[in-house]
Amino acid sequence: MSTLSIANARIIDPASGYDDFGTIVTRDGRIMAFGPHVQTEGDIIDADGHICAPGLIDMRVTTGEPGRENRETIATAAKAAAAGGITSIVIMPETDPVIDDMSLVDFITRRAETAPVNVYAAGALTKGLDGKTLTEIGLMSQAGAVMFSNGTSPIAEAQTMRRLLSYSASFNALIANRAIEPSLSKGAVAHESDLSSRLGLTGAPAAAERIMAERDVALAELTGGRLLIDMISSAEALEVVRRAKSRDLEIACSVSINHLSLNEVDIGDYRTFAKLDPPLREESDRLALLEGINDGTIDVIVSDHDPRPAGEKRLPYAEATTGAVGLEILLAAGLSQVADGRLDLMAFLASVTSNPAALLGLESGRIAKGAPADLIIFNPNAPWVCNSDALLSRSKNTPLDGRRMTGRNLKTICKGRLVFDSSH
Repeated sequence: MSTLSIANARIIDPASGYDDFGTIVTRDGRIMAFGPHVQTEGDIIDADGHICAPGLIDMRVTTGEPGRENRETIATAAKAAAAGGITSIVIMPETDPVIDDMSLVDFITRRAETAPVNVYAAGALTKGLDGKTLTEIGLMSQAGAVMFSNGTSPIAEAQTMRRLLSYSASFNALIANRAIEPSLSKGAVAHESDLSSRLGLTGAPAAAERIMAERDVALAELTGGRLLIDMISSAEALEVVRRAKSRDLEIACSVSINHLSLNEVDIGDYRTFAKLDPPLREESDRLALLEGINDGTIDVIVSDHDPRPAGEKRLPYAEATTGAVGLEILLAAGLSQVADGRLDLMAFLASVTSNPAALLGLESGRIAKGAPADLIIFNPNAPWVCNSDALLSRSKNTPLDGRRMTGRNLKTICKGRLVFDSSH
């Protein structure tokens, strides 16, 4: 039996609100005991007073494998995740071929068997992500898909979305859809504002999010399906979610860490590394989203890890691809907002641990007796500067390059094994 103890830790469990100093003992990949009076056993890791929390769960990770391994492989993404304190990642279906049947879900599962972290697949909502032809959601669920998404493209046709939510309701499957009204966002490369007008960039209005979010909430209410409004970026969409939750609808929403850390000003003089989808919006939107985490309206924060080779980003702004890497930055960027007083620590940790675990039906994301020993130790006050060249991801495209950060992961334990140690 393999036994590991984490001693001298400030133990935080967002699922229960537990926050106290003590020791955690794990055995054979499970938490056996924790608390201030627990005695150490087996191998011992001294947390030196730093925080020990559940490992992060990232619900939105894009890799290049299969099909575009030059961008990222499952192995390199998993290694970067471990370094960032993430112990579970969900791979988006935008691969080549698309993850739209059981065999592709099984492929991801088999490729991830040797990964240092837990890797799950998100199945495609439609064949080839065409937005029209429904996939076999039930069969993919049986094969291990933990959620379903159409990637960066929304389901544009309301009737198709209604059918998806109705079909998925019988399997209790989670359906994620981007809040984008396509005709209002077509050709847009930035947020519609005075700034984008001055820069001569085609903008997408925040109303495009609100309109699609309103439609999907209405369809979820009609069908009883489980809906995740994926990666909102505006105060307008946030209000839609807030009203829906006040009516006790089974609605959840997520936000990218980029949209909690940056605003439209960060595109500066056409900085393509800050070209994202959805686009960075106004400072008032960013502050509203942070408050949405604090008050529980927003359920989940994702990295939206989307690796892109330099050749796809170092182009004129309108021609450059969207996307940023984020696996190694998610925890630190969130802790930086905590340090700035904008984000509550417990609310932040819940949004990247227990909340996604509940949505995905995972055992992890909590510190409890018998729970998986997926844990991280981090220093919430460690100052450092983000250096994209030092990232473990195969691609280096981050708009946070050169930014001063507060808080850093020190150790990552997955299934009771130490898979990352910053001191080595």
